[in-house]
Amino acid sequence: MAETFGANFEAPDVLRMFPTFVWKAQVTPGVRQTIEDDVLATLDEMRRDAGASAPGRGWQSEKDLHHLEEFRGLVACIHDAAQSILDFLRIGDSAFVLTGLWANMNPKDAAHPIHSHPNNFLSGVYYLRTQDGADTVNFHDPRSQTGIIRPPVTELTAENTDQVVVKVSDGTFLMFPSWLPHSVDASGSDETRISVSFNVMPSAYAEKMSKPLW
Repeated sequence: MAETFGANFEAPDVLRMFPTFVWKAQVTPGVRQTIEDDVLATLDEMRRDAGASAPGRGWQSEKDLHHLEEFRGLVACIHDAAQSILDFLRIGDSAFVLTGLWANMNPKDAAHPIHSHPNNFLSGVYYLRTQDGADTVNFHDPRSQTGIIRPPVTELTAENTDQVVVKVSDGTFLMFPSWLPHSVDASGSDETRISVSFNVMPSAYAEKMSKPLW
């Protein structure tokens, strides 16, 4: 951050405009254990029924897991978090619905390319199993104009980077705007990374807009 422009100036103000929020929290141990007890066995069964994936390829479930009884604890957490975020953002009509909830299983070398979640308002992910080499998610600068000129820098900082890497662990819960591009690097772990992703939309919009685009 520039502290001075030189002798001809008083100390400048640096204005941060149009912030992008990513909310990160740990689910409490008791709730986390209940979610794991309900969800992991169900996902293992789904995965077995789907058959083996090609080496280095991940597996995703159908996107309707929020309708299953086994996911009721996680859905309750999502509702609590979404309500708090909508209140924080001063959303006038805070009624909302989940438009999708699905599981991701990434074995060694599996990745998720950069993407966003069109026709949704908030998205998120809950991490059931992470390991060394499979415990990060990348968020990318959504301002495409910043890529027009990329002068060399002497050091990457929060002010000049186009990517933020967020560390996650078992029980980490993230929510972020659905338009925010994100990706997952190839897993470097021999164990399977397991997460559950979801999307949230205000109810009225979910009724009037096109269906979510994954």
